[in-house]
Amino acid sequence: MQQISAPQLKTWLDDAERTKPVLVDVRQPWEFDVCRIDGSKPLPMSAIPARFMELDRNAETVVICHHGARSYQVCMFLEHQGFTNIFNLYGGVAAWAQQVDPAMPTY
Repeated sequence: MQQISAPQLKTWLDDAERTKPVLVDVRQPWEFDVCRIDGSKPLPMSAIPARFMELDRNAETVVICHHGARSYQVCMFLEHQGFTNIFNLYGGVAAWAQQVDPAMPTY
């Protein structure tokens, strides 16, 4: 698993030459309703063990939560399931709001 900062993810998403990562948001539905990074797929942490097969094991995947702790745990779980290109968004959507999109609602 690799860590990726909010500015690094923004650069990646803005790079027309690079394939976009799969963005998996593991927060609760109410959190996802408050704010999200465009293009994120909601997949709550509690559903990951039952639904991780929906994800491509080889795709570059960025896992997102509020501050980066839940997503870190999900990244470790996915690696144990054979996923090879997993990134944890360090600092989560809170870091995204602070460092990339100050207009994003926070909670």
